Amino acid sequence: MTQLLDYSKEELREIFASLGIEKFRADQVYLAMLSGKDYDDNINVPKSVINQLIDKNFLMQSVKIIRKLESKKEHTTKFLYQLSDGNIIEGVLLSYKFGNTLCVSTQVGCKMNCAFCASGLNGFVRNLSAGEILGQVVAVNKMIGGTVKKREITNIVLMGSGEPLDNFDNVVKFLNNIMSKDGFMMSARNISLSTCGLPHKIEKLADLQIPITLCVSLHAPNDAIRNKIMPISKSYTIAQILDAVKYYNTVTNRRIIFEYILIDKVNNSPTHARELAELLKNIPCHVNLIRLNPVDGRDLSQPSMESCIKFQNALARFNISATLRRSLGDDVEGACGQLRNKVLKEKRDI
Repeated sequence: MTQLLDYSKEELREIFASLGIEKFRADQVYLAMLSGKDYDDNINVPKSVINQLIDKNFLMQSVKIIRKLESKKEHTTKFLYQLSDGNIIEGVLLSYKFGNTLCVSTQVGCKMNCAFCASGLNGFVRNLSAGEILGQVVAVNKMIGGTVKKREITNIVLMGSGEPLDNFDNVVKFLNNIMSKDGFMMSARNISLSTCGLPHKIEKLADLQIPITLCVSLHAPNDAIRNKIMPISKSYTIAQILDAVKYYNTVTNRRIIFEYILIDKVNNSPTHARELAELLKNIPCHVNLIRLNPVDGRDLSQPSMESCIKFQNALARFNISATLRRSLGDDVEGACGQLRNKVLKEKRDI
């Protein structure tokens, strides 16, 4: 099967031309796809063209929402999607006064297996294609009443299941397609990418000069602690990651966001705060502090809110900008990988 959302409009025109179909039909199909339409919908294309595409096993929509959980405590919605091969992934919609932020997945499962995350509990299955990443945006945008011209998804965060930079080529193609003037025309400044730190890929991304916001999942003030909670740190030291981050800042002139999950008796003491501040003092950055969202199957404890505030205040004393992010969606399996793992467990128990 070929997923048509993998292609830009120009690429789609070439495919249609090779099949003897007028190029303007590609424009019609492309607009219909971004609007969330499928072959059964009214897409203003002759039946003969639709039949030709179906015969070639071309898919218009390869991502379908199969479950939606809305938080009762805040404007957070968790989605479970099914892919054309039967695999499932998930995402989160965060609704604010300033707009709607959609957190998208880039892989089925994850290789990184961080100790605080549910995404790696069932292992890594495969990368998502560019169209499958875009398909998540298309599906949710349609569900909440958006169109191509009046897009309801205002911000994208590549922070769902998977390591985006481990799926580099597909992620870059997704970025180019979603920012294209032929499509949603999303600004790079409204897109964030979260990585656990692949230095050479961070530098490669910088060289492409797509000025998205780089978010680095640091979660430790030294390599000894990071080795215990993030297996990737056995391949790359914090120093290597920070060198790549500085390069990214120099090339793109974008401030770096560091994510730091506070874990009780692991990385949340005043000494850890002082050590973290020393690491980051010469980097234009902001720190997102996140109170651990406990995950079944992971033996880590959530710290008290009082200790989290003390950590934030300690960073402030060292002139490090930091905010303590509210926990969102814990009543809808909001953390990365939780809903997918719950559903997979339910299937195994049947």
